[in-house]
Amino acid sequence: MFSLAHLLGFELMPRIRNWKDLVFFRPTRQTSYVHIDALFGEAGRNVIDWDLIEQHFKDLMRVALSVREGKVSSVLLLRRLRSGSRKNAHYAAFREVGRVIRTIQLLRYLTDPQMRRRVTAATNKVEAYNGFSEWVRFGNRGVITDNDPAEQEKAVKFNALLSNCLIFHNTLDIAQAVRELQAEGWKVEPEDLAEVSPYLTEKIMRFGEYSTHELDPAPEAYEQHLDVDFAKLGPQDEGA
Repeated sequence: MFSLAHLLGFELMPRIRNWKDLVFFRPTRQTSYVHIDALFGEAGRNVIDWDLIEQHFKDLMRVALSVREGKVSSVLLLRRLRSGSRKNAHYAAFREVGRVIRTIQLLRYLTDPQMRRRVTAATNKVEAYNGFSEWVRFGNRGVITDNDPAEQEKAVKFNALLSNCLIFHNTLDIAQAVRELQAEGWKVEPEDLAEVSPYLTEKIMRFGEYSTHELDPAPEAYEQHLDVDFAKLGPQDEGA
């Protein structure tokens, strides 16, 4: 995953867990470090095979370009790589590049507190959305039991659509509440709104009444503008 993401031109920044189980790789057998050498295991071990990367790098770029241009899906590619033998040259080359990128990413994660905060904040947002989406998908405890791939895709996409509609509805309610507070003389700062989540469930009647007799009337136009200066959020507030 680290290798393919790097070759496609974007940076994979997952939340790092289980540090004791992770392996750091040395650039050469002779490389040693004063303070962090223990992270790389025994001296002379866990070394990157640069010759293998150089030998097959054109092949890796060819695969990455095929994925980017839609000639082969990344899912199909990863399935083939994982199901193949470890002696597969492409598998081994992808693995070596991934080891390089992941080791660099782990070292950056250790030394950059701001990066850790940013990754944690972004991951929390994704996990919050996933939790909200699971809350919306309450039927059959969220389990998709249909064997038809088309029906499975429908269930996933309809759930995402419904979740986004509810998030949009919550956002409109939050914006309206902010406007009412401003009308009463309250000053709303962007830092305040940064603490507000659109993944609210308290006001949603998940098992409530469903009315279909008012489908024809068009909804009123919503106000997009919110009189809050979000430019005040500085680099120190990126996590928010």
